[in-house]
Amino acid sequence: MYLDRDFRGMGSEKPVKKHTGIRHFFAAASYSLGGAKRLLSEAAFRHELIAFAIAMIAFVISGATFFQYVAMLVLFLLMIAFEALNTAIEEIVDRVSPEISEMGKNAKDLGSLACLCMILANAGYAGYVVFFSKLFAL
Repeated sequence: MYLDRDFRGMGSEKPVKKHTGIRHFFAAASYSLGGAKRLLSEAAFRHELIAFAIAMIAFVISGATFFQYVAMLVLFLLMIAFEALNTAIEEIVDRVSPEISEMGKNAKDLGSLACLCMILANAGYAGYVVFFSKLFAL
């Protein structure tokens, strides 16, 4: 039996009415904005935003090409997606298993590893563009 108030009477509520057409688009956009607001409360994400801003300034100074800006933006968007998924994993683990468990720890550690890989990919690419791309230009 669920003791949490969010699960009381589960199954007795009316089904949620799904939006269609343009209403679906606006509903999805509002959910995404809600996720962005939640992500902004994460210190790691704020640090990543600052690092991206610094990288963009470094790109301007180093004379990066349009393609290099686009590639950096794509990598950054992927990092945002990974950070959002990692935060979602942490939220679910904390909700389902508030006690410390090996499985919960593993889930959080794996999400953190995924984020670290994206951070390294972003930093590696930014470093290449700023410091080495002119050396290897043909």
